[in-house]
Amino acid sequence: MKKRRSQHWYGKLDKDGFIHRSWMKNQGFPDHAFDGRPIIGICNTWSELTPCNSGLRDLAEGVKRGVWEAGGFPVEFPVMSLGETQMKPTAMLFRNLLAMDVEESIRAYGIDGVVLLGGCDKTTPGQLMGVASVDLPSIVVSSGPMLNGKYRGQDIGSGTDVWKFSEAVRAGEMTLQDFMSAESGMSRSAGVCMTMGTASTMASLVEAMGMSLPTNAALPAVDARRMALAHLTGKRIVEMVDEDLKPSDILTKEAFENAILANAAVGGSTNAVVHLLALAGRVDVNLTLKDFEIGSEIPLLVNCMPSGKYLMEDFCYAGGVPVVLNELKPFLRPAKTVLNKDISAHYEGAECFNTDVIRPFNDPVKPAAGLRVLRGNLAPNGAIIKPSAAADALLETEGEAFVFDNIEDLKANIDREDLPVTSESILVLKGCGPKGYPGMPEVGNMPIPAKLVKEGVRDMIRISDARMSGTAYGTVILHVSPEAQAGGTLAVVKTGDRIRVSASSGELELLVDENELEARRAAWQPDDPHYTRGYAKLYIDHVLQADQGADLDFLVGKDTRLVTRESH
Repeated sequence: MKKRRSQHWYGKLDKDGFIHRSWMKNQGFPDHAFDGRPIIGICNTWSELTPCNSGLRDLAEGVKRGVWEAGGFPVEFPVMSLGETQMKPTAMLFRNLLAMDVEESIRAYGIDGVVLLGGCDKTTPGQLMGVASVDLPSIVVSSGPMLNGKYRGQDIGSGTDVWKFSEAVRAGEMTLQDFMSAESGMSRSAGVCMTMGTASTMASLVEAMGMSLPTNAALPAVDARRMALAHLTGKRIVEMVDEDLKPSDILTKEAFENAILANAAVGGSTNAVVHLLALAGRVDVNLTLKDFEIGSEIPLLVNCMPSGKYLMEDFCYAGGVPVVLNELKPFLRPAKTVLNKDISAHYEGAECFNTDVIRPFNDPVKPAAGLRVLRGNLAPNGAIIKPSAAADALLETEGEAFVFDNIEDLKANIDREDLPVTSESILVLKGCGPKGYPGMPEVGNMPIPAKLVKEGVRDMIRISDARMSGTAYGTVILHVSPEAQAGGTLAVVKTGDRIRVSASSGELELLVDENELEARRAAWQPDDPHYTRGYAKLYIDHVLQADQGADLDFLVGKDTRLVTRESH
């Protein structure tokens, strides 16, 4: 039998082997734990500063039970935890740092396979990016969504209803006291957003790509079946080590295409684009923005906020991702999964228990609802829009730009009663891309100007180099590439310029003469960077643009070599 990776640490009968084993034994592990059985690392992003992941400490125990049952040796280790709702300036700034933490922790320690415990928006892609660059057998257990929010007897959804309530307060339609009362009923249990935000989107796509066991995405965090799933995952990773089934075997071009199709069907987050692009770069899969166009004609099947009316708890009870994949089966590509079977094994026999929550393919929530890629002189390398969360009437339009030079400009002026904008104006925000903010924050769904909110306006076209929360909605054009700070055309847009948008033809054009644009570019200077030391400086100096996944340039690809040098 091939010598396991862990035996290079624990199987040596010399000074180094003595040191590795003896220090582990101070935790009470007996001799036979080091007899050559698979050592399984449980990569845990639990943190009290990441509320979404607060249940992962318990799930780790379930994984351990399964690993022991299958004859493995589980060892839990922590990595950086990214609390989407708690971190400033944005958790996205640190996604790549988490990926580095995961990659180097796995590479440095004597483990044979990995269970990734994540959930909050950036933890799942960050962990996957890290493990893909080491390419050890790996599998995901997500933290799962919270229970449905409740307010005055009605279901409310994290993020989505926060934006709605906030606008209602600004419009004078909801009192501040009522707004604060809703806060207590919004987050009722451990888990991620119970809307189809980025966290639940990424969990759904992990399942669609075959990197988790079936039903992983939608089981509520506090549902006993999630603990059972963790146990089964612990058993399965031991088998995967024996089969030498690695991420590179699963994360193929076909798997990414299945994820794109699934993202369209579930009404998934625009953030999936940058995460899938970055992950593809780690496994040497040639994925580009153009590939996302395969999902543009896929209908919206999942009737969940922000694109619908239900929540993740309802999605679970209706049948979850297996039902969606079953509806998509004529379009899905053959692809291997963690079960060492084709993706069809993930949805075989799936049954829908509520056809209003998960619609059949021939009766969708919305037709042709997948993400659209826009290009033109304003976004030569592409931009993204989510039609399922947008107003149809705004998807084909031309209007006059009103420009905010940075987030401080927007916050200082958006509520001015004399702001010279109308409902036909196009709001443009600069300086919020990967380099500019830095970290590409979720501020792309700019507030509607206060004077227009009071007139009843609830949507208008907004364009930026930022991202938006997967729980957000509106006619929002995001990820404009190149970003303003990198000298993209966005940097030289001026208030009063006219912009044409066509989602159907994928067009985003600044209607300014090219000679004028060249003159503006010649006079333009980038803003001073917000950070000049530490990780943030490293990030600014090396981050790729949004159309390449915003990974760091020196992290693309992988290094699967065994570390042979000892520390003593």
